[in-house]
Amino acid sequence: MKSFKLISLQLVNEKLQLIDIHLVDGLIINKEDRANTWLLEAIVPPEHYDELKHSLPREHENALIQAVITKKENDPAMFKTVLKTHKLTDGHVSLLFVGHLQNTRSKYAELLLEDLVHKGFTGDLLIKEFKEKIRSRPKLATHK
Repeated sequence: MKSFKLISLQLVNEKLQLIDIHLVDGLIINKEDRANTWLLEAIVPPEHYDELKHSLPREHENALIQAVITKKENDPAMFKTVLKTHKLTDGHVSLLFVGHLQNTRSKYAELLLEDLVHKGFTGDLLIKEFKEKIRSRPKLATHK
């Protein structure tokens, strides 16, 4: 097994919009098993958990999440997960996801395009902005 610091975490909703999960702390573990399983634990403040409740999947339901691991400069990694548990611990809420790493190239492109369209880009300006952002790979903004 290999463990890493979870720097940031976002939930991808059914509209491919990203919802930031505000971390107090986080850990991600590559189990290095035959199933290529990853464990992601996000520790969130209880007040943020209350805001997130309606967006989070129920326990044992699928969730697509995007995580930045080790350093904020790293590209986000996409995981297809299941929310295993959520529980109050030491005054914070622990969210435990179990899942598998996904092909991030195409998912990131889809999320980026969705983000740019929501921001109002169209036509040649959309193409120019997309090409620029696909190279720089910024963190995508959450749409409300």
